[in-house]
Amino acid sequence: MNLDGKRVLITGGTGSLGHRVVRHLLAGACGRPAKITVFSRDEAKQHHMRLAYMHREAMTDEVIYENSRQLLSFRIGDVRSYPSVLQAMREAEVVVHAAALKQVPSCEYFPPEAIQTNVLGAENVVRAVRENDTPVEVVIGLSTDKACKPINVMGMTKALMERIFVEANIDCPRTRFVCVRYGNVVASRGSVVPLFLDQIARGGPVTVTMPEMTRFLLTLDRAVETVLEAARNAKAGETYVPTVPAARVVDLSRALIDGRAVEIVYTGIRPGEKIHEIMVSEEECYRTIARDGYYVICPMLPELRAASLQPALTGEYSSSVVTLDEKGLKALVAEYLQDANSMDVIA
Repeated sequence: MNLDGKRVLITGGTGSLGHRVVRHLLAGACGRPAKITVFSRDEAKQHHMRLAYMHREAMTDEVIYENSRQLLSFRIGDVRSYPSVLQAMREAEVVVHAAALKQVPSCEYFPPEAIQTNVLGAENVVRAVRENDTPVEVVIGLSTDKACKPINVMGMTKALMERIFVEANIDCPRTRFVCVRYGNVVASRGSVVPLFLDQIARGGPVTVTMPEMTRFLLTLDRAVETVLEAARNAKAGETYVPTVPAARVVDLSRALIDGRAVEIVYTGIRPGEKIHEIMVSEEECYRTIARDGYYVICPMLPELRAASLQPALTGEYSSSVVTLDEKGLKALVAEYLQDANSMDVIA
């Protein structure tokens, strides 16, 4: 799908992923959209984002600066509010649904809030298409590896978001609802890399839950590429999963410590956490195919699935299969490592 002339709406667009999607679109990654709208409920984040994109001194890329002045707009709204969602979607042809509560402990302590945003927010997006004559051609829902065999509230609510989007394809034939599912985005807001860097800057200790814990790791750019690839090529009800490396969290902490005299302390597993994450379960394997460097989970509903498939996996796709050692991790986090090396340790 080429985005030339398309109006793009990004819910939760002031988050780390939203920022990077906007930057890719302004740079012409999928053609030149007619309009890019950032939709979120945080006016302060919108203000800072607007300043960053609208002022020349904040931008190193002239193309992005010029395009931001012509294409980028901001809209205050909340995915929990159906009227707010509907108003925004009346002007959109492509919707990237990134709005979410995504911090695992927060969702554990406030599950009704997670349901309101992650589940009912997704239903509001679907309802806006189902009950109205909108121009929306494709909706891409951002999910997480925690939605696969979920044990925490965040994962459970994201799993329901996936199912809501898949089912929507049955009675919204003019709109493709698809999903992407990926693991931890390196250095995104609230992720472990900024936490570790802050702890290192303060002289430690660096807190790791347990030595066995593993996670999938991908860059923000890889996450955005997955979103754009799904927008282009995903069929109705499909979930795109990037092939990315996995590592032990303690090895990641050691890569960031980079030989400094900083202690690592094990604090124990947090509420709702898994030791290993899974991106494709063994139950999903039989309907998971390979396409252009991605795993594609075909929909569970037979009305949306091809009669015959060639499965790409014989077992679950789990972070327990560690593929990055400390050397590989240093390469992955090189830019953040450079920042850490330049920081003064706070006594």
